[in-house]
Amino acid sequence: MKIIVLAGGLSPERDVSLTSGAGICKTLREKGHQAFLLDVFLGLPYDADKLEEVFDIPDGGLGIADGIKTTAPDLAALKKQRPDQSDCLVGPNVLELCQMADITFMGLHGSIGEDGKLQALFEVLGIRYTGPGSIGCTLSMNKLVSKQIFKMTGVPTPRGTSLTLQTKDTPLSELGYYLPLVLKPCASGSSLGVFIVHTEEEYKEAVHQSFDINHEKEVVVEPYIKGQEFACGILAGKALPLVEIVPKDGFFDYSNKYQTGGAQELCPPQSIDTKLQEKMQKAGEAAFTALRMDVYARADFIVDETDGEIYCFEVNALPGMTPASLYPKAANVYGLDFGDLCERIIEESMKARYQ
Repeated sequence: MKIIVLAGGLSPERDVSLTSGAGICKTLREKGHQAFLLDVFLGLPYDADKLEEVFDIPDGGLGIADGIKTTAPDLAALKKQRPDQSDCLVGPNVLELCQMADITFMGLHGSIGEDGKLQALFEVLGIRYTGPGSIGCTLSMNKLVSKQIFKMTGVPTPRGTSLTLQTKDTPLSELGYYLPLVLKPCASGSSLGVFIVHTEEEYKEAVHQSFDINHEKEVVVEPYIKGQEFACGILAGKALPLVEIVPKDGFFDYSNKYQTGGAQELCPPQSIDTKLQEKMQKAGEAAFTALRMDVYARADFIVDETDGEIYCFEVNALPGMTPASLYPKAANVYGLDFGDLCERIIEESMKARYQ
């Protein structure tokens, strides 16, 4: 198959996405596909009459991925690299190459890629792509909307509210929430801009810092639940084995997620029994269905250390596919190595929308 692996983009999760995309592209090429790694924002300036040659470029475009830094990328500097200086989030020849491909493998993370806009554009243009459809991506990307849907459908989730740019200075006493609290951007991932606060001073500082991540317009506030974190991968509506996450320091933040040795990831889990694992897997499947998702995703949970209750706090439409990512680890325990997983995602995407 001719496959464009779409990654990068103008997102704080750009480095993660490029690393995911590089791994996907490499393994698909090893399996005999004509795969090419393409940055959705920078695109590929190329003669229009020679675009078909792209699928035969020897390195498959892999040179654009150079690993994950300990901090989020400088997006302002990235914008200056765009030759046409356009504000368009889709770069030169991206749509043309995706239309030429048999399918586009979505290796994107964060705003463009997981918020449903690009999926909707592809649906209008008749471009085939992997992963959940536009509706599922849109609903899952907004953490407050997800929380509201979970409440309506019986998926266990912490209560929560949100602050906007207009209400961010609302005194904590007026919100009806008590410290400690968690603050996080409403529509970002990879734990960027997530704060656990224990004092009012920390709370005020965290509010303003959270809005600075990717120019967020809304921040979710919810009670801090101390406990063990778990990831539940979903493939074709069925839960994969759970992954238990034990961060080396603090919580499972951006650095702990993507730097070697940042956390222990145990699959299957060691701290909970089979009954609780099955309960969490069923809740993950329910969250997947409630958000109108298909193909694959990953639901994130915490088990309250005080009473053993489980809480789903988000579902990721395009979970990480880096060497350190949770989803491929769970799939491997399930019996799918990385190459087979990538091909299975393509297969399930074709079944969901194109047959």
